[in-house]
Amino acid sequence: MFLKEKFQEDLKNSLKEKNEIVVSVLRMFLAAVSNKETEKRTKIWKQKPDLKPEELEKESQLTSEELIEVVSSEIKKRKEAILEFGKGKREDLVKKEKAEMEILQKYLPEQLSEEEIKKLAKEAVEKVGAKEIKDMGKVMAELMPKVKGKADGALVSKIVKKLLIPKNE
Repeated sequence: MFLKEKFQEDLKNSLKEKNEIVVSVLRMFLAAVSNKETEKRTKIWKQKPDLKPEELEKESQLTSEELIEVVSSEIKKRKEAILEFGKGKREDLVKKEKAEMEILQKYLPEQLSEEEIKKLAKEAVEKVGAKEIKDMGKVMAELMPKVKGKADGALVSKIVKKLLIPKNE
């Protein structure tokens, strides 16, 4: 089953079970997916205006990788909201955002451990010959496609920084 169909199936089941939070999260997610598909369709149409509508529709469907990117983006929004609500001492909203984030995380591929990320980061540093912090962009460009959807970008960035900043600084 494709990921999008899984979301739609889970939404249908959650509606039957009257699980309001899951229904809410999945509806928000599917709206984000719809927006991404519209964006993609517009881009494709500008490049290939001769496409038939059904071909355009087919080409604008999001791939599994793109769907995972949308899930990751929605999770990132929740993390940012949790930080802001925490600063404002709104524990009720922090709790809600955390619950939404947990629901979305179920749709991500298994996440890499910190040790696995360190190993991949070291390989990337060696491959690009990075020696200092200014080489971080090269390392991240090499590393991110390998960990996309499987690791939090902020954690990956932190690990790479640790590898590139000398211990005596």
